[in-house]
Amino acid sequence: MPDSPPPWLARLTDVLLKRRGWWLALAVLLTVVSSFPASHLQFEQSIESLYAKDNTRLTAWRESKRTFGGDEFVVVAYTDNDLFVPGEDGLNDAARARIESLADKLKLVKGFQTDSFQHLGFALQAPIGRSIIRKLMEGVLVGTDGKTTAIFCRLAPESTSEIPRSETYRLVRQIADAHDPPAAVVGEPVQVHDMFRYVEEDGATLGWASALLLMAVIFVLFRSVRWMLLPLLVVQVTLVWTKALLVVTGMQLSMVSSMLNSLVTIIGIATVMHITLRFREHRFHLEPVEALRQTMLELTVPIFWTIATTAAGFAAVMTSRIAPVSSFGIMMTLATLLVLVTCAVVLPGGILIGSSQSVPGKAPAEAGVTKILGHMTEWVEHRPFVVGTGMVLLTAVCGAGLFRLEVETDFSKNFRDKSPIVKSLDLFETRLGGAGTWEVDFPAPHELDVDFLKQVREFAAELRDLEDQTSPGKLTKVIAISDGLDVLGFLPMSWRMSALERMQPDFISSLYNAREGRMRIMLRARERQPSETKLKLIADVERAARARFPEARATGLFVLLTYLIESLMGDQLSSFLVAAAAIVILMTIAYRSWTIGLILLIPNLFPIVLVIGTMGWIGLPVNIATAMIASVSMGLTVDSSIHYLAGYMDARRRRGLSFSAALKETHQGVGLALVFANFALVAGFSVLSLSHFIPLVYFGILVSVAMLGGLLGNLVLLPLLLGLVDRHDRVLNPE
Repeated sequence: MPDSPPPWLARLTDVLLKRRGWWLALAVLLTVVSSFPASHLQFEQSIESLYAKDNTRLTAWRESKRTFGGDEFVVVAYTDNDLFVPGEDGLNDAARARIESLADKLKLVKGFQTDSFQHLGFALQAPIGRSIIRKLMEGVLVGTDGKTTAIFCRLAPESTSEIPRSETYRLVRQIADAHDPPAAVVGEPVQVHDMFRYVEEDGATLGWASALLLMAVIFVLFRSVRWMLLPLLVVQVTLVWTKALLVVTGMQLSMVSSMLNSLVTIIGIATVMHITLRFREHRFHLEPVEALRQTMLELTVPIFWTIATTAAGFAAVMTSRIAPVSSFGIMMTLATLLVLVTCAVVLPGGILIGSSQSVPGKAPAEAGVTKILGHMTEWVEHRPFVVGTGMVLLTAVCGAGLFRLEVETDFSKNFRDKSPIVKSLDLFETRLGGAGTWEVDFPAPHELDVDFLKQVREFAAELRDLEDQTSPGKLTKVIAISDGLDVLGFLPMSWRMSALERMQPDFISSLYNAREGRMRIMLRARERQPSETKLKLIADVERAARARFPEARATGLFVLLTYLIESLMGDQLSSFLVAAAAIVILMTIAYRSWTIGLILLIPNLFPIVLVIGTMGWIGLPVNIATAMIASVSMGLTVDSSIHYLAGYMDARRRRGLSFSAALKETHQGVGLALVFANFALVAGFSVLSLSHFIPLVYFGILVSVAMLGGLLGNLVLLPLLLGLVDRHDRVLNPE
């Protein structure tokens, strides 16, 4: 960066200041115009979108849906103490009436395939073979306790449904709650819907709560309505413009990009906080217009580079093969660049609006924080070995936590224990063999014969060696077409298939597609299991299947959800490396020094190690909201490093201060802004701890840790590095 402001910067500053009223009016007009399209931004609610299009497991699931109609069920279950006639396998008449009444009500709900409902009232209607059918349906339509019964409702494809699935789920829950006794509602599609619903609802509600808390904290810090409103104005204008552009370009928010509001808030408030403190500093001896002019001349170039590097960090995420992740990179790159535009057109008019301003007083705790920062400077300067050793040890301890990191695949852990979905899951996990529905499918002849059915029967028996109702890591139910056909083994094959189809509609067609030459065996497992347990179970099933049918594959929502975090994390390392390289290159261009580019990277690696290592040590698993925390952390902390370096170089080069004096002044100037900005943001993000969706709680905690880690890295580690290279680098030390 040049030692004095270049002519183009002075001209740009004058244009923004002289026409500040017009720029502010233009910003207001654009925001009003953009509000309508911004309000129509859609939220993509599909697990499929969180996989790369060519992912083999996603391909298998799509082909299974096309071949067998999918396994997207809503399951309604309740406990009936008088379900069976005592000592018999037949239903009690009153119990049958309750089941059929509930099924009839559910059939009236749009969004289901009404001819594919499965329940005990129909399965046990024939007077013969009831004991065999009951055993076949145990763990599916009836619990092992003989008291819990379930109704399986197959969802119609979304493209053919008359109402949104959200409305279908709402109506089903309404019917279930009104039932006597109240029924539980589960199904992996319902779990996925609840996940997206909580993210969308909590994102909106907690976003405003966080904004209000931020406003309160900023007001306490600066005791000014102006300085309280301006940061939030910048954030909200940026968000409206960003969302309007996303709608115009046909993009949608997703689970990944649902953090857009939070990240723009961090970038916007951190930027405005630097401007606020520098302007207040100049106001002690300059008039408002001149104070702002001087502030803009000093901070425009550093802010440009902070925005450029932050945008480059997020742009690196665009290399992902997963559409929502790459879209998130596009959205955050766009939003980050718009923060720069918003500040340029909103802040001059917003800061200087009104005829005059009184000289501001010091913020509460400013003197105390400044004193602490001064002591910190002395420690860094006079005890570099002790401080450096401490930072190395802290990094090593945190780094060791990386080896303890776990992945969360228990989908119920995404919700609070008191949420309806978790309460419903508990019933299924304890009495109906678990909520995890999946399959293993394989090629089959276009016409079934005895030899092939023998292979299927033997394979099903082998899978039942993995079956156990009580042990974790086991299958809880195996359903093969041979199970049903063997019930009627005394009949010819064609008669058996016809009779079975009448006794249990959809049984054969859901397991065997003669035209496609494909068959599947349906499996059940517990949803609430650790990741490694699920992965081992899936691997065991696939290994057994491929020993008999080499083209066999395990698939289903249970499998997709188990591998979901792995999918999201698949290309995060490459994205992170691209982001790091982009930051080094941009800083090298900005300061014309590879040394500076590299030393700026180190303080931004520290918070990543701190965050991920802390997750490992405290047992916080990687989940859907924290899978990209490394890339996000890099984008959030680099701007503080650039502001610190810009302040240090201004003191060192332009004003000719010694290393010690420049370090102290930067700590007490830029460092003060960093402390205040981080304090306000951590306070604001504490609101996320109230979310119903646990990954959002984790996200709030980890972003706060990342910001505090970045603060520590920039106030301790960066000065140490500057002390090492200052005397040898002409850019830092022109003497």
